Amino acid sequence: MTATADRIARTIAQEINASAAQVAAAVGLLDGGATVPFVARYRKEATGGLDDTQLRQLSDRLTYLRELEARRETILGSIRDQGKLTDDLARAIAGADSKAALEDLYLPYKPKRRTRAMIARENGLEPLLRAIMADRAAVPEVLAADYLSEAVGTTKAALEGARDILAEELSENAGLLGRLRDFLRAEALITARVVAGKEEAGAKFSDYFDHSEKWGTIPSHRALAILRAAREDIVTVEIAPEPEQGFPRVQAMIAAEIGIPGDGPGDAWLRAAAAWAWRVKLSLSMHLDLMGELRARAHEEAIAVFARNLRDLLLAAPAGARPTLGLDPGIRTGVKAAVVDATGKLLETATLYPFQPKNDVRGAQAMLVDLIRRHGVELVAIGNGTASRETERLVAETLGLLPEGVKRPVKVIVSEAGASVYSASELAAREFPDLDVSLRGAVSIARRLQDPLAELVKIEPQSIGVGQYQHDVDQRRLARSLEAVVEDAVNAVGVDLNTASAPLLAHVAGLGPALAQAIVAHRDARGAFASRRALLEVGGLGPRAFEQCAGFLRIRDGAEPLDASSVHPEAYGVARRIVQACGRDIRQIMGDAAALKGLRPEDFVDDAFGLPTVRDILAELEKPGRDPRPSFVTATFTDGVEDIRDLRPGMLLEGTVTNVAAFGAFVDIGVHQDGLVHVSQLADRFVKDPHEVVKAGDVVKVRVLEVDIPRKRIGLSMRRDGAGSGRDAAPKPGRNAAKGKGGPRSGSAGPKAPPTARGGFGDALVAAMKKDR
Repeated sequence: MTATADRIARTIAQEINASAAQVAAAVGLLDGGATVPFVARYRKEATGGLDDTQLRQLSDRLTYLRELEARRETILGSIRDQGKLTDDLARAIAGADSKAALEDLYLPYKPKRRTRAMIARENGLEPLLRAIMADRAAVPEVLAADYLSEAVGTTKAALEGARDILAEELSENAGLLGRLRDFLRAEALITARVVAGKEEAGAKFSDYFDHSEKWGTIPSHRALAILRAAREDIVTVEIAPEPEQGFPRVQAMIAAEIGIPGDGPGDAWLRAAAAWAWRVKLSLSMHLDLMGELRARAHEEAIAVFARNLRDLLLAAPAGARPTLGLDPGIRTGVKAAVVDATGKLLETATLYPFQPKNDVRGAQAMLVDLIRRHGVELVAIGNGTASRETERLVAETLGLLPEGVKRPVKVIVSEAGASVYSASELAAREFPDLDVSLRGAVSIARRLQDPLAELVKIEPQSIGVGQYQHDVDQRRLARSLEAVVEDAVNAVGVDLNTASAPLLAHVAGLGPALAQAIVAHRDARGAFASRRALLEVGGLGPRAFEQCAGFLRIRDGAEPLDASSVHPEAYGVARRIVQACGRDIRQIMGDAAALKGLRPEDFVDDAFGLPTVRDILAELEKPGRDPRPSFVTATFTDGVEDIRDLRPGMLLEGTVTNVAAFGAFVDIGVHQDGLVHVSQLADRFVKDPHEVVKAGDVVKVRVLEVDIPRKRIGLSMRRDGAGSGRDAAPKPGRNAAKGKGGPRSGSAGPKAPPTARGGFGDALVAAMKKDR
């Protein structure tokens, strides 16, 4: 390992709470083409058990630190070529631990356009500055008289030139810049003020018309709101030290750098020159630096919120392999219906017209009864868009008309977020070339209830709708982060090789879109795969890709029982030795925890497979192919509470968390509009991060605190102590706590119908952010 690689490994190890050896091993595997899911699951011995979160962080930091090292070498080479590289400077550059620190050191040597300070030096004024600094008792104007020339006609011009030189030296002083930056990170205020005349146009940002708070602690959602308001020219933004105490400390730091402790004429001139340097150069530099850091920090936090919510959504409990009727509600264009079987295969479609202008309620109900009866429908998935409430009511009434002996399905309100994007996509067109776009949406709604992960991977993550100011953040960084979340979720659950779609297979470790398409084409041409090994017959899929993907692919009821588990083919030998030790057939052992209970993992360790792998194999044999997702649960909406106007403060309701943001959680309570549980109302204790308490898909009990019908805002509480008021929990415009938007929803059910349920696939926050911007 080179010195640079060792330095990078030690830095990352400290950040992810691991050893340098673990980091070096993981870096070697990733550089060799291994994927994060594969390394996390099947190379625990090599990495000492680093999990996927640590490995993702390692991968991100590895990129940054390698760029840092490349930049370090470039800077050293540039200064060396100028003949200005001293031992002290080389040590300082070698010790710089960030790109900002490196650039500070490089500033005096960085090639730049001709500056006023350069011109002053060319005019012979640098000795004047040194003379003033050396003799503070001398009058600067008197000293300046000795430096007049054809190019410098007055003492004022001479002193301005000396001031320019001092300002440039201060603005290129790496030590001073670092100290100023550190001080401002801790003490600076970010202040927003409305631009005169923009009050009405920027009303949604009214909380920031005269707003000030610490730069270092401002939450990401408020920072993003301020940044957006500034971008739309609604407010001006200043990042500066606090005037009464902070600014004098900044002045003292600059003064200490040039040493102006006395009261002589030179000291007075230097103080004035230093203050000018702050106003003209240093304050602008600090503002730009801190603004960039704030933007990056806010972006990272917003992306992290999006990633956590997306992960929760993808890993939401599936309703399971049950025949499902999907309904995409509509008024004039009709309600689109699609029935899929337990595997998600489309069986039949229809369009119902129970609403205006046709008002064919009886015909719609007859069609629903027929579809449910003929196909044995067990679930009815109702999209939450326009006419959702009316459609839900129609289904509730129709279920009461089912003949005796027909099992009544459960109806579930499902988020349509992203369904329209999928319906109009090339993927949907290839799958259903002869199907109307709106009918494709009904299929998607049905399938996402059966298995949210398998269906949602077909949609760009940004279109699913669980982000916070997602359009304001670095889109490439966001895309990388969300892709990593999808990859980790898909591989954590595992994929059925013989039923998975190409979009789902594409996220399996080691595959990608091209190999996924090749697998599906091979399956279509030759039939189901009999074993994992048969994957090697797929064109373009070589040993390396097989190694990466095989453990995450499942084959049910195949000739090799282990193919249905997460045991990697490379470790089948270890699994068979474990089975032999039990003295029974492998099919009898798999799933029998009692038969495996007495075995010691240490007895099966060999040169190739260590204790972590053996323990994983034993756990998998106990529960082969286990799904890490939770059991499917639904919220029961309260009868008679179907609209925001039905809500009253004090009501106790059940709902499903649709989204979690930095300031709280949105909850669907079946009234067309998601309510907000502000972070202060999530628990009877202090909550720093809402994700500590709830996640998307959780079923929770809430109390209504406040209802604002004109603005369609609902304040809720999950606290048990009864504390809180509408003012505590109500969303605040401009601080990203905006109204939720799901689509019409209803929680009523007829006396014979099962309760309306929600599987937890919400899209409130993105719509809320759009409405609040």
